Amino acid sequence: MAIKPTVKIDKHMLDMLRDRALHAAARAYAPYSKIHVGAALLASDGNIYTGCNVENASYGLTICAERSAISAAVQAIEENRESLIRAIYIVNNKLPEIPPCGACRQVMFEFGKGGIAFFDGKKAVKKIEIDKLLPEAFRL
Repeated sequence: MAIKPTVKIDKHMLDMLRDRALHAAARAYAPYSKIHVGAALLASDGNIYTGCNVENASYGLTICAERSAISAAVQAIEENRESLIRAIYIVNNKLPEIPPCGACRQVMFEFGKGGIAFFDGKKAVKKIEIDKLLPEAFRL
């Protein structure tokens, strides 16, 4: 059952999240793809946590920006982790539109009940409820 997002993200907050995600992307380690990805996560505690992608020559060991930001938030927040993500904004330096990968969608699903994901689209900001990012998400 999807939880309706209760978070209202105003333009100021959206701009702040995008700016923080861009700053994180600038710190990415992406010598192989040259695609620097940054994520800024507005957490349930009201703080913003950021992450960037960290590539590895063995691509399967690469850490995505979204999971990096989620890891930072998990380290700081001990309660209500299933609704830890109120909003997350994902940016990159190359492509006009880059949604989260499948692995990130699964992790976001676990920590983002009721949250919203944003990423730059070709013409406008894309917005989607995290619960809808991964139909039939894995559950135990």
